[in-house]
Amino acid sequence: MNHALSDTAFVELAGREIPVPADGLYARYRMATDLGAVAVDPRVPGTEFFRSLPKTAVESRIGPTLTPNFYYAASIARLVMLAPAKRLRARLPRELAPLEVLPGVGIFSIMLFRYDVCDIDFYTEAATGIAVRPARHGGPGIADLASSLQNDDLHSYVLSLPVNTEIAQIRGHDGYGFPKWVTPIDVDIDERRVAARVTNDQGGTDLEITAPTPAQKVHRPLQKVSTGTSYTRIDGDWHATVNQIHTLKSGLALRPQGLDLSLGQGRLSDDVRSVGAQRVLALHVTTSAQIALHMPTPTSVDRRR
Repeated sequence: MNHALSDTAFVELAGREIPVPADGLYARYRMATDLGAVAVDPRVPGTEFFRSLPKTAVESRIGPTLTPNFYYAASIARLVMLAPAKRLRARLPRELAPLEVLPGVGIFSIMLFRYDVCDIDFYTEAATGIAVRPARHGGPGIADLASSLQNDDLHSYVLSLPVNTEIAQIRGHDGYGFPKWVTPIDVDIDERRVAARVTNDQGGTDLEITAPTPAQKVHRPLQKVSTGTSYTRIDGDWHATVNQIHTLKSGLALRPQGLDLSLGQGRLSDDVRSVGAQRVLALHVTTSAQIALHMPTPTSVDRRR
């Protein structure tokens, strides 16, 4: 599908004029999207999830906005890798500790996102991140590993989060404190395969992934809703960003076969190399999801280890 903008509107955000599709959801609704208009889009599997989450007007670093940000039709792939906890700890702020699934072994992830219908219009993004220990937990545990594999109640620290549109970059970087920049990102996820390529600053390959999609299980609407929490510093203070994921079709492959991960030159590949991530534990793919991304809120993170 060609997502080039035939007609572009310019909107003001965080003191800048940025391009968005003239007939897109953001230009028409400015985050106050009409759920009735969304419901008739054939790509959207329903709106029940969003009707239970009223939006709230808030002041933020990007100005007045509404939260949560709704993703009405999305797909996600997450490559779970094992890495030495010592190497992971070196990439974390000192207040955070890696989630150790075995003594001395933690979890590093590469994630790919495709947002076909969203309050801020179509975009793609990729991420590298480290699973971290939530404040309420103690030592390593199988329950934490199981949660991490299934994307349930994940706590993480994001190392890199490139996107392919300006509005996603400004909102994510200025509003949420994430390490976002704009670069071409191709992400295709369907029930046959996952294919993604992230471009570096020179137009070459930063990172590329292809893999067969694990068999998908269909979940009833509202049956499977998980929560992810990401920690960021905003103006020197710690914040937590909560991401609710309504999963409708997903599958998991342990030690996936047919996976091809190619590292090139760029920040994502540098992240993979820096933590010594080599062993692939699992590939979790969600071919149909909906997401509510809340604005960050101040939190206490003071676990120096």
